[in-house]
Amino acid sequence: MAKYFDVHPDNPQPRAISQVIDILGADGLIAYPTDSCYALGCRVGNAKGLDRIREIRHLDSGHHFTLICRDFAQLGQLVQINNSVFRAVKASTPGSYTFILPATREVPRRLLHPRKKTVGVRIPEHAVTQAILAELGEPLLSSTLLLPGDEEPMTQGWEIKDRLDHALDAVIDSGECGTVPTTVIDLSGGEPEILRVGAGDPTRFE
Repeated sequence: MAKYFDVHPDNPQPRAISQVIDILGADGLIAYPTDSCYALGCRVGNAKGLDRIREIRHLDSGHHFTLICRDFAQLGQLVQINNSVFRAVKASTPGSYTFILPATREVPRRLLHPRKKTVGVRIPEHAVTQAILAELGEPLLSSTLLLPGDEEPMTQGWEIKDRLDHALDAVIDSGECGTVPTTVIDLSGGEPEILRVGAGDPTRFE
């Protein structure tokens, strides 16, 4: 049964965030708000958490998982970035973009695309997400909370609690955060490739 946290969207309560961190530290799986929509998240080293996300979302081995980072310095430790990519990513973060890039050795092999050895990274602009990342001190392994058969992600914390109570350890509710997922840009091949048009303006990468 998932614990339910009602967290202020702009000034998240420190005690609630600390309790969420305890759950993540015990290899828990959470549903949490971002600047695009709700997502599933766990610690990067939580192998069972990864399996639980795959099971909830019915994901195959080719799915790109995303590492949610607090800032650009943290992101730079996880992916390989040349000068042109640096400028493009820096100009678009924080925000509703996910970038696919070659992973460094810091990223566990199980998180990588099996053929490309790439991973998704992003820096969200959401006070609750940033509070969790600051307290956790490491990235979050994450995936959009879009259930099989649904056309859009869920927008209400109580609905997430109702439908996934048995599958999660915590639900963080800070009100609606939209139904449009991030814009996904593949920067691993030299030229930007727009894989998904979402909340972030894709025109700068066209």
